[in-house]
Amino acid sequence: MNQNGMLQVLMSTYNGAQYIEAQLDSILSQPYRPIHILIRDDGSSDNTLSILAKYEQMYPTLIKLIQGDNIGVIPSFWTLMQQANQESEYFCFCDQDDVWMPHKAQQAVQLLSDMERDSKSLYNQIPEFLVQNNYLTDRLPSLICTDTQLTDGELNPTAIWPGMPHLKPSFYNALIQNIAVGATVSFNRSALQLLVNTRKEVNIDCIQMHDWWAYLVISCFGKIHFVHSPSIYYRQHGGNAVGGEWTVYQKVKKKWNSFLKHKGDKKLLVKQAKEFKRIYGSSISDKEMTNQLNQFITSRNTIMDRIHYLRHCKLFRQSLTEQLLFRFLILVGYI
Repeated sequence: MNQNGMLQVLMSTYNGAQYIEAQLDSILSQPYRPIHILIRDDGSSDNTLSILAKYEQMYPTLIKLIQGDNIGVIPSFWTLMQQANQESEYFCFCDQDDVWMPHKAQQAVQLLSDMERDSKSLYNQIPEFLVQNNYLTDRLPSLICTDTQLTDGELNPTAIWPGMPHLKPSFYNALIQNIAVGATVSFNRSALQLLVNTRKEVNIDCIQMHDWWAYLVISCFGKIHFVHSPSIYYRQHGGNAVGGEWTVYQKVKKKWNSFLKHKGDKKLLVKQAKEFKRIYGSSISDKEMTNQLNQFITSRNTIMDRIHYLRHCKLFRQSLTEQLLFRFLILVGYI
């Protein structure tokens, strides 16, 4: 089989010595070729760097290691996107402690390739500044994400998560909810260029997570596809930066912890949306998208303002419970 289109894996590591070898081995054993791995270590203090150096020496043409200071998950992945090889055709976000299923790379490339071919009629949605700078040819920015197979620390399966979205991926969903599990996300070169080759520098302090930002941006200007089958074994352990939840208790606990963490900064979703408008607002061609974005970021100081907003709001979360919660938080002025 003649396989074309280089796939570059973007991996951020931090104190991942316990599991990193299993993850690297699962990537390097993928049947799909060619695959290259760009790794940025975020200031590990354990044995992670020595393991990565060993693999870089073993596979000098396939693995490139960037040693960095401890700046955190979002800045680390943002640096990886900026340092990515824009001659590659496809890219994957990658966590250090999961394991790729054997079909992951091949499936990602095949789906993205099909989406590119199906989407050429939508080319006029691509921001003009990218077209003028010859960053894009005839491929619409495209992103796929998948379910995960949750496991314990020893890779014993526990559940499939997060499950198929009840509603189609959409910009109106992405403004207030992320359905793209970062470790499953793959995207094409046009998507990468859309994310990093912007006229204005993105203030990453305003974004919720790198995968959420990718879902938001590409849902506006490109195409999103969710695959309702797992592509990775998503290891759950005490060191996860972000973990899955599959029981009611875990879901409630995660949402409560998030509330406690951010209760002093209520407008995080609006903050991200405002940053999106600052970077991309002038390039949005869909008038209703622009209208919904502007309404969402406009201050609502009275209860009547909030009721009026909800009457015209098209934004949605994926379940009825979450949607009711979103509307309640609007009414009480939390969002």
